Amino acid sequence: MRPELYLSAAVAALLLSANGALAETPEIAAAPTDQTDPALLGDVIVTANRSAQAADRVGQSVTVLTTADIQDSQAVAVADLLVRTPGVTLSRNGGVGAATSLRIRGAETDQTVVVIDGVKLNDPSSTGGGYNAGNLLVGDIARIEVLRGAQSTLWGSQAIGGVVDIQTARPRRPLEASLDAEAGERGTRYLRGGVGGAGERAVWRLAASHFATDGFSTFARGTEDDGYENTGLSGSLNLKLAQDVSLDLRSVYSDGRVDIDGFPAPTYAFGDTREYAETKDLVAYAGLNFGLLDNRLSNRIGYAYTRTDRQNFNPDQAVTTLTFDAQGKNERYEYQGVFDIRQGWVATFGAEHEDSEFRSASPSAFAPDPTPARASVGIDGAYLQVQGEVIDGLTLTGGVRRDEHDTFGGKTLGQAAVAWSLNQGATVLRASFGQGFKAPSLYQLYSEYGNTGLAAEEADAWDAGVEQHLFDGRLIVSATYFDRDTTNQIDYVSCAASATPAAQPLCFVDSVRRFGYYDNTAKTQAKGVELAAAASLGPVEVQANYTYTDATNETPGANFGRRLARRPEEAANLSATYVWPFRLSTTVAVQYAGESFDNASNSTRLEPYTLVDLRASYPINATLEVYGRVENVGDEHYETTRNYGVAGRGAFVGVRARF
Repeated sequence: MRPELYLSAAVAALLLSANGALAETPEIAAAPTDQTDPALLGDVIVTANRSAQAADRVGQSVTVLTTADIQDSQAVAVADLLVRTPGVTLSRNGGVGAATSLRIRGAETDQTVVVIDGVKLNDPSSTGGGYNAGNLLVGDIARIEVLRGAQSTLWGSQAIGGVVDIQTARPRRPLEASLDAEAGERGTRYLRGGVGGAGERAVWRLAASHFATDGFSTFARGTEDDGYENTGLSGSLNLKLAQDVSLDLRSVYSDGRVDIDGFPAPTYAFGDTREYAETKDLVAYAGLNFGLLDNRLSNRIGYAYTRTDRQNFNPDQAVTTLTFDAQGKNERYEYQGVFDIRQGWVATFGAEHEDSEFRSASPSAFAPDPTPARASVGIDGAYLQVQGEVIDGLTLTGGVRRDEHDTFGGKTLGQAAVAWSLNQGATVLRASFGQGFKAPSLYQLYSEYGNTGLAAEEADAWDAGVEQHLFDGRLIVSATYFDRDTTNQIDYVSCAASATPAAQPLCFVDSVRRFGYYDNTAKTQAKGVELAAAASLGPVEVQANYTYTDATNETPGANFGRRLARRPEEAANLSATYVWPFRLSTTVAVQYAGESFDNASNSTRLEPYTLVDLRASYPINATLEVYGRVENVGDEHYETTRNYGVAGRGAFVGVRARF
């Protein structure tokens, strides 16, 4: 039996055996030693310090999406939620389920850390080792925190652009359940449900979801539909073993299949094909939480396991239909402590060890059973961060981290932040400086294009901003300036037929020329401004944000000074909600993305676009709510990736039940 099946079976058995309900509130995902329910957090930020902190004490730039925000958006894919927050842009190779790149403040998609229920997600078998958000649906998610800026001090490798912390639902009553059903355009149907409870000894929850759509053509000018189907399962259990001691078990599983288009013979130009891809993601976590020194010292010892299996198929390929087969696996062992030094002063510290493995092969009609590329690597890390209120309202944060990588060696980096709350909290000034790094991926190190001499990508980033509350909090406005320089960025170097061992030694392995290799050749810069506003005017709620991002290639050569691909210089979002006297809620949501370029040379332009959505919801009673929306009301035709299709106008209706 495979290890992931053991883990899933163990979690399921414990969940099913958990009786009774709990008086103790469940643990927060990003900081399992904290006993605060995410649904009750309010103005509390978790991600920035890996423990619950008041928002006005956090110097970093964070956006929080609450349960209400998620439900009001009616979004199916997490990426469609995130792109409406400041500083976040996306590009997608087709519809929901297709390869999706999320970029925070102009950073590469593999320079963003995604965390779900405290477990860091990444796929060691992918080219850059990052996480593909295409398969991540809303499902049982209750809260999302988007932390912008370099954050590797606490979050380790990849946290150059920022961190997306996802927390699934936690029960608060002895027994509760939820059921959502949705259907609409393009044969789309979505069903999700969950059940859980909170009692004297255990807090538990089980949830499942299924999404399917006939979709549209991945190739923008194609004639056949490319569908997507996804089944998700999740479970969590917090078991109180003794006073101040608890066991935390969590697991999330996703199984998706998406139709894709390729490059069919005889022209081998991008077009309609019968190809499809299957992706299976497993996340499992087991942790022991305990308090010492009258609970002044909260401790967490945990084990996390993630695995991603990816396969591509082409029914029209001779000999074998399998065209790609890859597996990425991570095992992470960690300790985290949070110590209350004294009133207003907290130290967060910990140590981590991570083992990553990858296997990858590309079968073809000429080589139906190739020898797969395989590799593994270990990385050890330790961190310390201290936060303290030096005077009333002024909070300083400082931290340091050290990592040791089996291949590229060691890296030390730091972070500092300040938050100053003035005028009884009406004005908050923030500033932060952080260093980020990204370890070379296993593919970049050990694949047929690998280079074991790679160094880590490095970034220095800072931001400064102000948040102002006006009219007794009915209007909140904020402005933030950010700047980031990234060096040692890993890029692919092609090997020309004229390459020689003397001129380009890395083009040759055992005297045999290869097509190319990875090297630390790139340098980039990103700077810009994020503006946001939220207003509550009686029955009217308005939210708006605007981001200007100047992300450029600073690498000497032909593309020096050119804009990085698929990063709109301008992005803006606006939503206005009106609640009618008879409880009907109606929303107009507008999303704008400015022009961008599809390639490094900026020769292929992607036009700006504006999308308008209309949403409505009506609570029939305390248990039942009906809702509906029309997406892309203007039937806008646009591209986030050249020659890839996007969804046109579509209408959807659904119902929510809470018991």
